[in-house]
Amino acid sequence: MSDIRGRRTAVLAAAAKAKSEAKAHAADQAIRRLVKRGEPVTFQAVQREASVSHAFLYGNPDLRTRIERLRSQGRPQPAPPGGTDSDNTIIQALTSQITHLKKQHRNETQALRAALEQAHGENLQLRRELTRLGWTAQPAAT
Repeated sequence: MSDIRGRRTAVLAAAAKAKSEAKAHAADQAIRRLVKRGEPVTFQAVQREASVSHAFLYGNPDLRTRIERLRSQGRPQPAPPGGTDSDNTIIQALTSQITHLKKQHRNETQALRAALEQAHGENLQLRRELTRLGWTAQPAAT
């Protein structure tokens, strides 16, 4: 019986170790993401990002030391992604172009509305003149 108990204990210990290593890896990746985004590295932020408990973070000496060191350094600056200046320039140029096109569209629409209004007015005047002259409208042939 003790042989079976020993094997079960070994299997449980191996499973617990694998689970602990997976959590440590998740916490490590969470720390890397926080640093990359420029967010403060705190126990609460790592716990939330990695979905691990505070007790696990405080109980793991390596993670605890790393988090405390990063926390004491303050808020890290995010690494600037490559090509931000050119991206911003492109975005500004396109935004300016869109603004210009919207203004042009608005002006053209106003001009068309004014022309349509004038045409309706002229059409009404012509109908009244035809009616005064005694012309009767005939149905359109289809």
